[in-house]
Amino acid sequence: MRDLIRSGLQMPLFTYPDVPPEGLFPRVIEQAQAAESAGYGSVWVMDHFWQLPMLGPPELEMLEGYTTLGAIAQATSSVRVGTLVTGITYRNPALLAKVVSTLDVISGGRAVCGVGTAWYQEEHDGLGFDFPPLRTRFAMLEEALGIITAMFRGERPTVDGEFYRVADAINSPLPLQQGGPPVLIGGQGEKRTIPLAARYADALNLIAGGEELEHKVRVTTDALAEAGRTRDDLNITWLCSLVIGDSDADAQARFDDLLAQRGIDPGVLDEATRAMLTSRILVGDEDAVVALLRRRLDAGLDGVIHNLPADGGDPEAVRRAGRVVQAALAG
Repeated sequence: MRDLIRSGLQMPLFTYPDVPPEGLFPRVIEQAQAAESAGYGSVWVMDHFWQLPMLGPPELEMLEGYTTLGAIAQATSSVRVGTLVTGITYRNPALLAKVVSTLDVISGGRAVCGVGTAWYQEEHDGLGFDFPPLRTRFAMLEEALGIITAMFRGERPTVDGEFYRVADAINSPLPLQQGGPPVLIGGQGEKRTIPLAARYADALNLIAGGEELEHKVRVTTDALAEAGRTRDDLNITWLCSLVIGDSDADAQARFDDLLAQRGIDPGVLDEATRAMLTSRILVGDEDAVVALLRRRLDAGLDGVIHNLPADGGDPEAVRRAGRVVQAALAG
């Protein structure tokens, strides 16, 4: 299971300044195909309908995740495909089981079922999704996982739960992967998220700062033991951003430009704030980013999933990042 996900490209942005509207989706496909040819093991999109505050205003282009993944699956042949991650508030779990099963059939057995508690309240309010308190959302996620995984296995569950009801729930055709697509839980919380992943998931994607990773992996290992599982039972990856330049100075300039585009004046950043940002955004030339990734992998990770926020969906940037990631993994 630890080899389940070694490398992944996440595409959180669909706003490409040099691309006309009719070229938007072809650019998405170009990135996915570039990732596959560069040796990535997986391609990911977000499960959002508005753009996230840290990436731009909500009205920026945002494609629906599972429709996008179905098309990516048809344009690729080897990469796993999934969301980082599906908000449990957005879909009835029986529907989600059907959607992910369909993606698995379309992709020839390459789907991953990424799930989490959701967090973007403004999106929920704007689009009419209920947004219960966090404790409730965790309980919903746990109840939903029981339904989803049972349907993946073809068990036709009947559940009259606190949040969901299904009666002899049929899932036909079944996923191609034996037992269903692997379940990935995203987050970093030590009280609820990590223990939930330790009990139910095949993979955990951490969104913590780089300096926290060794501690998070240790907490996860302890949670696995408490759940009667071993470290080999759970794939652990980290979600980060890469800003790669031709030189260190070029990378720093690209990073500063990225901050400026987000309304942050890089000239007034103190060292503590810059360090906080670069704990999850790795900045440098190819050799420097390889070294930074190796240091993070040495914290006990099985792999890394990243995005490229400064590259405007450039397929050549994907190929360059692929060289960097593969070199770090080979380290």
